[in-house]
Amino acid sequence: MDQKIEIKDLDLFYGSFQALKAVSMPVYDRQITALIGPSGCGKSTLLRCLNRMNDLISEVRITGRALLDGVNIYDRSTDVEGLRKRVGMVFQRPNPFPLPIYENVVYGLRVAGENDKKTLDQTAEKSLKAAWLWDQLKDKLHQPAISLPLDQQQRLCLARLLAVEPEVILMDEPCSSLDPIATAKVEELMLELKKDYTIVIVTHNMQQAARVSDFSGYMLLGEMIEFGETKTLFTNPSQKLTEDYITGRFG
Repeated sequence: MDQKIEIKDLDLFYGSFQALKAVSMPVYDRQITALIGPSGCGKSTLLRCLNRMNDLISEVRITGRALLDGVNIYDRSTDVEGLRKRVGMVFQRPNPFPLPIYENVVYGLRVAGENDKKTLDQTAEKSLKAAWLWDQLKDKLHQPAISLPLDQQQRLCLARLLAVEPEVILMDEPCSSLDPIATAKVEELMLELKKDYTIVIVTHNMQQAARVSDFSGYMLLGEMIEFGETKTLFTNPSQKLTEDYITGRFG
């Protein structure tokens, strides 16, 4: 199985506070990898390392490596804008722009200078279909995106990301604001998307990790305690700390 990303001895400091401690783990191509652990353990911080979103925070210092297709994304020569096109993120709460649905989807293409109507129309349709929204929204493309229900807003944000053709999708607790029915739709969509994309999710919901992920990493106090196939990690963990968390004795 090919590795899309390899994290090696990654440390992250907020000023003098060390939030990540020598984290190492693989992210396999076209698989879903879940990061689990209690609040404040470093899951979201690690996720944001994969497209250098932490660069936007002052006093952050990072050592170690994160290799995307064998190339360290923390090399000085890295085109960060290009990296974020290849490795896109869906956030905890849906964040549609205050624009029509259509303009939300094609926003990234317009920023890149694409104004050909046929190309924009084709991309909007393809992306909305991939996010399972086309049938519901094809006659509402000029309505405000913020008028949509939360689950459709979240999938719209995903369609906006898919429009710029990423290789890796990062999802930071993508279902935390959704009800169980909407959550099931997003989870089903994740399983469909992994046919074409590498996906990394942060989740507090261990049942969700068990349902959708192929691999899981358990984090505690900034350290990667255990990483492995989800089925094995949940049924036969090698570390007592992992077992205590999985069984509810801790966290």
